[in-house]
Amino acid sequence: MTSHGNAARDIAVVAFAQSDHRRRTDELSEVEMVMPVLHEVLRQTGLKTGEIGFTCSGSSDYLAGRAFSFTMTLDGVGAWPPISESHVEMDGAWALYEAWVKLRTGEADTALVYSYGKASPGSVRDVLTRQLDPYYLAPLWPDSVALAALQAQALIDAGHTDPEALAAIATRSRTDAADNPHAQLRGPRPQGRQEAGPLRTGDCPPIGDGAAAVILATGDTARRLCARPAWITGIDHRIEAHGPGLRDLTDSVSTRTAADRAGAFDRPLDTAELHAPFTSQEVVLRRALGLDDTVRVNPSGGPLAANPMMAAGLIRIGEAAARIHRGASDRALAHATSGPCLQQNLVAVLEGDTPA
Repeated sequence: MTSHGNAARDIAVVAFAQSDHRRRTDELSEVEMVMPVLHEVLRQTGLKTGEIGFTCSGSSDYLAGRAFSFTMTLDGVGAWPPISESHVEMDGAWALYEAWVKLRTGEADTALVYSYGKASPGSVRDVLTRQLDPYYLAPLWPDSVALAALQAQALIDAGHTDPEALAAIATRSRTDAADNPHAQLRGPRPQGRQEAGPLRTGDCPPIGDGAAAVILATGDTARRLCARPAWITGIDHRIEAHGPGLRDLTDSVSTRTAADRAGAFDRPLDTAELHAPFTSQEVVLRRALGLDDTVRVNPSGGPLAANPMMAAGLIRIGEAAARIHRGASDRALAHATSGPCLQQNLVAVLEGDTPA
């Protein structure tokens, strides 16, 4: 489903909260990590758990190392009395999409969406190989950094960027993160050693633990709960070929298509929160979306400053909405990705004024 323009039921992000993202949270379980975030996002609206019409979460059993791990956090949400609840084994941005659909159908007026990931106990680079083709690629164990390096080299070979430009993206992102108290990496830092040519440490996202949550509401309910709701005027997600060798890694057709379907190109944007874990992927997304220097990209620091698995995409939507809430943005684009080399992409357009 896609919506922009005159929506049958206007839906907005009315609250956003996130944890402080840290390299390790050994002293916390997933439930203990999520609880303060849930309390904060409810506090912002004054809602109680029992007043939420639908709850949807995003997480990964591969990270947790156990099946149906999301059921643990339901203790933190408060599953009694019985609640209307769902879960996606993906980034929380896709949980938000499911909640948006639920609200569009009229089955609820409010929704709580949250996601979390603890990457510190294991090797994320090894875990992410499990999403590759099980017959040809996964047995070779190419990790996410190696695949991103192939994408970066393709961009350089095509003349779309160079190592100095990539380093500038890293510096800008982490400099902007200096004003983000939740970011894991704040302030510029050396590019470091080569991880997988041409990518250096500074071109790659930090590994860490974190959680995020948003509350969605419809129409007058949104206006009652938030002084300046961030209306979702369009949202769409698309997927490309599973095998990285079957597509042009220097372009993101799925991102461009999702953005077009969400109405991103209808009018100018002032902010774009892009889920680009690697500097080279920001280059791809900027080109796919046609973003120029008038658009502020990742003012929060983006995933180069904090990239909690399964929550970084939801955070992009939350950060874009938060800028609208405080009047720093009027029309923002939020992007989330999943899979190797930007395989799956979701785009949401948020606006500060009530949709016509």
